[in-house]
Amino acid sequence: MNDRPVLVINSGSSSVKYQLVRPSGARLAGGVVERIGEDQGSWRHAAGPASHSGEQLIADHRSALTLVERLFEEYGPPLSTAQVQAVGHRVVHGGARFSEPTAITDEVLREVEALSALAPLHNPPGVAGIRAARQLLPDIPHVAVFDTAFFAGLPEVARTYAIPHEISERLQIRRYGFHGTSHAYVSRRCAEELGRDYHAVNQIVLHLGNGCSASAIRQGVAVETSMGMTPLEGLVMGTRSGDLDPGLPGFLSRRLDLSLPDVESLLNKRSGLLGLAGVNDFRELEKRRTAGDPAATLAFAVYVHRIRGYLGAYLIHLGSLDALVFTAGVGENNPALRAAITAGLEPFGIALDSSANEAATSGARIVSLPTSPTAVLVVPTNEELAIARATADLVA
Repeated sequence: MNDRPVLVINSGSSSVKYQLVRPSGARLAGGVVERIGEDQGSWRHAAGPASHSGEQLIADHRSALTLVERLFEEYGPPLSTAQVQAVGHRVVHGGARFSEPTAITDEVLREVEALSALAPLHNPPGVAGIRAARQLLPDIPHVAVFDTAFFAGLPEVARTYAIPHEISERLQIRRYGFHGTSHAYVSRRCAEELGRDYHAVNQIVLHLGNGCSASAIRQGVAVETSMGMTPLEGLVMGTRSGDLDPGLPGFLSRRLDLSLPDVESLLNKRSGLLGLAGVNDFRELEKRRTAGDPAATLAFAVYVHRIRGYLGAYLIHLGSLDALVFTAGVGENNPALRAAITAGLEPFGIALDSSANEAATSGARIVSLPTSPTAVLVVPTNEELAIARATADLVA
């Protein structure tokens, strides 16, 4: 594989995250531009051991990418001399159209923009970031890597909602799944850590951050995932409700005189841990729970209960389980949560090693007992590296 660096860009509604990374894994630089379009923006850029930050007005994504280019020039390494082989863009929703990394052309960009109906909060800023980056860096390839791609092959029985078929077909309604880049990367790293062939391992991956998702992967192929047509379905998250009664939005609209956008905002931005306990940062939740706060205690219990329900369902779907994997900020860094999720599961072949689980260790590691039939692992995710590798493979 060509190891020249790839510039990875993740454009959100009010932020642009970026990394310059070699496909072999070396991170050369990275940072974030935040509060785009607000009264005062901010930025951080790190190259090697040096870190820089500042504030300034950032009008739009074009201004943000222009700033990123300047930060590389000022603090290194300059993009003009870094021999960047391509730009890899994280795109949240690929719909049924995109199931593989795709070279970005004007036609592809129009199709991604058309998918905004399926991801109105995510695809429009992604398109804006791509447009800006292509204008600033027109002489190198740009590649879209889709968050939904890893789950594009979900079995029909897993991806189908029980609504009228003609409506599903016309509006492309199905379960798409998200965090796919993370699940793909982490599941492969799990097999490497176990020294086993990726296509011979049955795994359940728990991506637990501010957004949360679970996946069941049978011999390298995703067969189930918790997020659906949107990232709202599934596990309890930092600010998202996850699964709830489909009748609840209508009930809330009628009883509280809320519009549909108001209800969507409530379920996406004011629910989950934030709605239950008043905080969505899991570290703060743990402090409050440890101090005996009843709301934090209940929120933690609901969070764990939902995960264990999915874990049990996926165990049934897979039939046998070789590995249970924790990843993302909360999954990687919270031993108490891992212990709570796996408590009492020894009869199902899952036995945590408390000492290994509590050890202050970074990097991929096994935290189950040597006698546990199912290996329990902590595997740090690296979506940027996964995007860089997919991009480099495509342009090779």
